[in-house]
Amino acid sequence: MAKRPTIEQLAQESGVSVATVDRVLNKRLPVRAETAHRVHEAAIRIGFHAAGLIGQRLREEQPIFRLGFLLLETDQQFYGRFADEIAGAVAVSQDFRASCKIDFISHQDPAEAVARLEAMAANSDAVAMVAPEHPTLAAAVEWLKERGVPVFALLSDFAPAARQAYVGVHNGKVGRTAAWMIAQSARPGKVALFVGSHRFHGQELREIGFRAFFREEAPDFTVLDTIVNLEAHELTHEAMLDLYHRHDDLTGVYVAGGGSGGLVTALREMEPDRRPVAVCNELTADRRAALAEKLLTMVIATPIERICRDLVPLMAEALKPGGSAPAQIFLPFDIYLPESI
Repeated sequence: MAKRPTIEQLAQESGVSVATVDRVLNKRLPVRAETAHRVHEAAIRIGFHAAGLIGQRLREEQPIFRLGFLLLETDQQFYGRFADEIAGAVAVSQDFRASCKIDFISHQDPAEAVARLEAMAANSDAVAMVAPEHPTLAAAVEWLKERGVPVFALLSDFAPAARQAYVGVHNGKVGRTAAWMIAQSARPGKVALFVGSHRFHGQELREIGFRAFFREEAPDFTVLDTIVNLEAHELTHEAMLDLYHRHDDLTGVYVAGGGSGGLVTALREMEPDRRPVAVCNELTADRRAALAEKLLTMVIATPIERICRDLVPLMAEALKPGGSAPAQIFLPFDIYLPESI
């Protein structure tokens, strides 16, 4: 029978002295967290009999944070998955312990966003949320900042002077990428653009990037007036069919916010040889099916797993004494095509 690894072997494996290992095992004197983690990892590698005990003690000594998250209720598939990824990222945190509360809000009413933020902050140490840009929200974020509750902007930036950090994709590049695909895939003609609301800074940036690309790189296309669909599938469906019947030269469409289900339904009702090149965001089950049918040409997706993996440690870091976070965290977005799903 193989002998159990000894304290001496654990010290050698972790690159510390036997006395340091003894302090970690018996909590005789304080040990730097980095050193204690190194001993724990070495104990796991060599199968040291007290590895579980070391891990338990490290966990007990970690700070406890209450993290709150406010997502939108507009796209249940996307935000439901987002909530699952947040909960998973909190559960696997290594350097701290945290509780996680997630709620959903309407995207149209800034007053509701403020009320829900204040209610969430009353029982949270830090809050991350998807919200519109509005002066009342900026004032609430500033008020919370003064009271030591950092607020993180998710997916769409808001209150840049007061929020702790923005975590999401570069929305201007998202808009330009959508425009590039339409210009590459469609004949010159008219192009439709839908946004959920101009209150969302992220969607405004997508619109700006989209229009700028056509103006600079593909001026033989005409981008029609932007349509606000309130992220509603029914409104998108009706407006899309109206454009289809009124413009024989409609060659492209981009839904920069929610409501893409209405676009997909409308595309199915069009003559195949007159369907515009269609681009939208977020790879949900219905959009994956639409890509497979080649109703959609491209889906640009937010990397929510990577966002959550970066966001949760950032929130914890901001709560530690002397901790801080970068002002903006841009993550690369994902692109899905009919042949890549």
